[in-house]
Amino acid sequence: MTSKEKAGGWGPMRSFGRIKARTLKPRQASLFDTLLPQIEGTDARVLSAVESGCDVWLEIGFGGGEHLALQAARNPDVTFIGCEPFLNGVGSALRHIADAGLSNVLILADDARPLLDKLPSASLSRIFILFADPWPKARHNKRRFIQPETVASFARVLKPGGTVRFATDWANYADWALERFEANPDLEWQAQRPTDWTVPPADHITTRYETKGLGDCKPVFFDFVRSEPVV
Repeated sequence: MTSKEKAGGWGPMRSFGRIKARTLKPRQASLFDTLLPQIEGTDARVLSAVESGCDVWLEIGFGGGEHLALQAARNPDVTFIGCEPFLNGVGSALRHIADAGLSNVLILADDARPLLDKLPSASLSRIFILFADPWPKARHNKRRFIQPETVASFARVLKPGGTVRFATDWANYADWALERFEANPDLEWQAQRPTDWTVPPADHITTRYETKGLGDCKPVFFDFVRSEPVV
């Protein structure tokens, strides 16, 4: 392991667990063969989306795809890029996309970090990281997706005025993430009262995972705004 990997840097260190838990259901397996090739987030498709002039939103670790699909349905003029390495989650998302007839979603069945490295600066309008793997044991904290390097990437790829939303139901991860977001001078947390982070935002979509309450605290929601460049 290199010193960069030990420090929790990019490298090959995974920020996620299993990539598959069970055999895909027949319809989901079929959608991998039929739908995914049409909407796969290839470099060319992603570049075309960000160069189109339309808003592009990124969801990192979309789980079963409920939030991703409903946000895409509510915002048909936005192109959504969803990243998720867990194949069962990708299969679920493909089903939601097919059932809703969505044509504004790109799916990347992989780690989001290489995509962040490839995206042009100031190319995204919104980023969502909702209920990511908390890696609650202290010795595993270096595997958490929120690190100084990822936060810096968010700031780079967001347009001025763009936002990143982080949500978790693990108290330690909330403190961890807030510390790293606030350390970045290009991202501003505009919360003024506890309800700004303890009450779900008006446009939040609650998923089945969230309702399970698997964490150790009630969900918290942190929205950060990419500051305008100093002229």
